[in-house]
Amino acid sequence: MFQEFAMGSVITGRKMTMTATLEEQGRQDIEETGRALEGNSPLEILRWATDAYGPRLTFATGFGAEGCVLLDLIGRHTLPIDIFTLDTGLLFPETYDLWRRLESRYGFTIRGVGPELSVEQQATVLGPELWTRDPDQCCDTRKVTPLTAQLAGFDAWITAIRRDQTRTRVSALAVEWDQKFALAKVNPLVRWTKRDVWAHLLKHEVPYNPLHDRGYPSVGCVPCTSRVAAGEHDRSGRWRGTAKTECGLHVDVTGADQVTPSGPLA
Repeated sequence: MFQEFAMGSVITGRKMTMTATLEEQGRQDIEETGRALEGNSPLEILRWATDAYGPRLTFATGFGAEGCVLLDLIGRHTLPIDIFTLDTGLLFPETYDLWRRLESRYGFTIRGVGPELSVEQQATVLGPELWTRDPDQCCDTRKVTPLTAQLAGFDAWITAIRRDQTRTRVSALAVEWDQKFALAKVNPLVRWTKRDVWAHLLKHEVPYNPLHDRGYPSVGCVPCTSRVAAGEHDRSGRWRGTAKTECGLHVDVTGADQVTPSGPLA
């Protein structure tokens, strides 16, 4: 009995080791691909991702200016990519309107993914206006947890992050392994600047959030988004008055995140 158990343990151990080795090799391959795609255009990176992952690829958009660029590329070039957004129940009316305008413009559907608790239920369970008392928990409840559940059904996800947005993003690759969600992460706009983004939006007359023209360069939920004054960093209007600058989707929320000192047209 002991011999059989021991032999089974050895075989199981070898399988686990082999699996871990294959997973590690897969991650290394992804990182190498990310470096190889460094000079490619966003459209080329998107096309590579659709070929590599097929229906196991998704795009989570927050309807920022960068996200609108990617939606334009996906729509104009009819790329077969699943698209969804995290509907926290606290988005600006302008954001909900943009959502529908983009669907109408490009003829695709952007799925809404919501948290388990409505805003009212959250107030009952966790107390009113959680975002004022514990913004990290609020983001985790309304964004990170729903995203985690959603991404479990995919092998890769597309994001609209840029390297010059925050210091946690400066080392991002065009394609990389997402340790937090355990899948590949595709960042087509990683090399772009704010100037690149707006040049594309204006050239192709892409719908974008009108709040950007009213002093809101970065738009999130209503309670945690404020206008940005001249000279301030684009993300300084998010969670103003706190050390928080990330919702937790692209970084582990373990403390203050540092933003890079980029100018208005970085």
